[in-house]
Amino acid sequence: MNSSSCKKFNGIPLSVLDLAPITEGSTASESFKNSVELAQHVEKWGFNRYWLAEHHNMPGIASSATSVIIGHIAGATKNIRVGAGGIMLPNHATLVIAEQFGTLESLYPGRIDLGLGRAPGSDQATAFALRRTLNRGAEEFPQQLEELQNYFSENPVGHVRAYPGKGLDIPIWLLGSSDFSASLAANKGLPFSFASHFAPQYTIPALRLYRDNFVPSDTLEKPYAMVGVNVIAADSEERAQWLATSQQQQFLSLIRNMPSQLKPPIDDIHKVWSSFEKSSVEQTLDSGSTIVGTADTVKQKLQEFINKTKADEVIINSQIFFQEDRLRSYEILADMMG
Repeated sequence: MNSSSCKKFNGIPLSVLDLAPITEGSTASESFKNSVELAQHVEKWGFNRYWLAEHHNMPGIASSATSVIIGHIAGATKNIRVGAGGIMLPNHATLVIAEQFGTLESLYPGRIDLGLGRAPGSDQATAFALRRTLNRGAEEFPQQLEELQNYFSENPVGHVRAYPGKGLDIPIWLLGSSDFSASLAANKGLPFSFASHFAPQYTIPALRLYRDNFVPSDTLEKPYAMVGVNVIAADSEERAQWLATSQQQQFLSLIRNMPSQLKPPIDDIHKVWSSFEKSSVEQTLDSGSTIVGTADTVKQKLQEFINKTKADEVIINSQIFFQEDRLRSYEILADMMG
């Protein structure tokens, strides 16, 4: 499941999840420039894949047109796998996704991943604006997955074909933050990526469910699980903790139902949240799957998390306000790989 050129952290490939953050006072255009710069660096440093996530109506996330930005990143890099982490399939006509990713795979053969989620990636009003109906929801996700796999088949059933798309080998991943996609990925014999970076309490049960019920398929002989981790690494503990307040503020804004652009770090996070809000943010950004500190701290905690989850791969999100600090955080991680 990993490219031969990637480096590894104690035998485990590391990948990048980019939420294409729009920092306070900046623009989507600047976000995309930063993403290209990051992708080019992490490719050089030996990371395995670079994924972008679909979100809507979020002022601090620029990757709403996910397949477009995937093409942009793939065009600016040479070897690293680029994909969706993920496409929220209920928001779309399945044929459109087949055609989009068929196009991407045709442009960048052997480099495109299609991770699929069943959440809307937005609120209900935004979901309605995307779909013009809420009749098709998460409960139809397994049917949509079947449709998508059929479009990519060499001999699809039915009159409708995806051109391009038909007969292309595009790896499909299922993404989840609960047990539903874990069970479906196991049943379908697909690779599974769990959002432990924001649903840490469900990580171990979902991975156990996936592995215990896995059915080998033409795609995969044995389970392959990737887990998400937030990492904010810096050259001093103090700077890492300070940089981490941007992500803490981002989740605080979500708790308050007031999503915002990614805010700059602040000196005292305790001045801006209540004890209840602090508890809620810390529950989401659990210390096991949110790692903040120097290289030594990150190395130790990342290994502990891999030991606990028995992950086959780790995908790392770093919501850091300053681009130079975001690059440095991934560089520190790269230095741990051999």
